[in-house]
Amino acid sequence: MLKILTKSFTELSTKELYDILQLRAEVFVVEQNCVYQDIDGKDEKALHVIGFKNDKIVAYCRIFKPGDYFEKASIGRVVVAKNERKFGYGHIIFQHSVEAVKEHFKETSIKISAQLYLKIFYESHGFIQVGEGYLEDDIPHIAMIKN
Repeated sequence: MLKILTKSFTELSTKELYDILQLRAEVFVVEQNCVYQDIDGKDEKALHVIGFKNDKIVAYCRIFKPGDYFEKASIGRVVVAKNERKFGYGHIIFQHSVEAVKEHFKETSIKISAQLYLKIFYESHGFIQVGEGYLEDDIPHIAMIKN
């Protein structure tokens, strides 16, 4: 069972922040073999949607109000621990993030920068590709929007 909390940066405990950054590094840097600056100065503006299983962070997204990342509200750093993906937590945490954008920012139009291989995943949540693909940190990405 996944327990989901949404917190501002200042509401995160030191342990939660450490565990979030560890999970993001585990997946985005180590597993995907991508050296990039994950700590980008944007976490302080974001709301953090955190999925806990037995008090351990296993899923995470960060959400932004319009203008803080893109011109539209946005969701990013969508991540699930490798050994927890088989439970569908990616869909659960992402759907909670879409709902959190509506609840906290009163927005339904959302833009994401999606890794290309996850296009079908995001389409299943109502997102459509806009524009051409591009490389971000040497990984193929596409812009996607849900209106």
